[in-house]
Amino acid sequence: MVRAVQGKARHGKAPVLRAAVERFNEVGYHATSMRDIARGADVTVASIYHHFPSKQEVLQEIMVETMSDVISATRSALLAAGRTPREQLSALVRAWILFHTDRQAEAQIGASELRSLDEVGRKIVVRLRDEQQRMFDDVIARGVETGDFATRHPREAARAVINMGYSVASWYRQDGEVAPAEMAERYVDLALGTVGCRDAGEG
Repeated sequence: MVRAVQGKARHGKAPVLRAAVERFNEVGYHATSMRDIARGADVTVASIYHHFPSKQEVLQEIMVETMSDVISATRSALLAAGRTPREQLSALVRAWILFHTDRQAEAQIGASELRSLDEVGRKIVVRLRDEQQRMFDDVIARGVETGDFATRHPREAARAVINMGYSVASWYRQDGEVAPAEMAERYVDLALGTVGCRDAGEG
């Protein structure tokens, strides 16, 4: 399901971004031309340049908006969670996995095309990734401090949990046997096991 930054893109940008997401996923950023994007969006190349000065700007907007959206989703989940590290990590993982099952196309671009960004775009996206990483780092570190989590490697555990979500986007199928909410719960169990949560197998 392709939802390329639909909520935030202006009307004129939305079809361009959707077409770019589809094409980047099919053949990659470097094999995609502005003409390909225009064809997919059913617009002229000139109309794309009205919104984006270059293909690089298209990629950057997709990746920045996608990271901004997932940060918003995970932060909201964290704020609504209970006060214990277990509750907070569970909420983060649910939001993280649900995002990666719902926004697979954009998530895959984020995982594969960082190298295609120019220096400015890469710095912006890396800063956003670091912000997302800190949410997981902080919750897991606090869980270790309180004794709720037994892992001796909290930073590596946080990276492992985050990478679980990235991987889901590459193989999950909406028409498969497991619904997104159930998949999210399975990954909550895996995440709690990864951090050595006490009674991780309980509901």
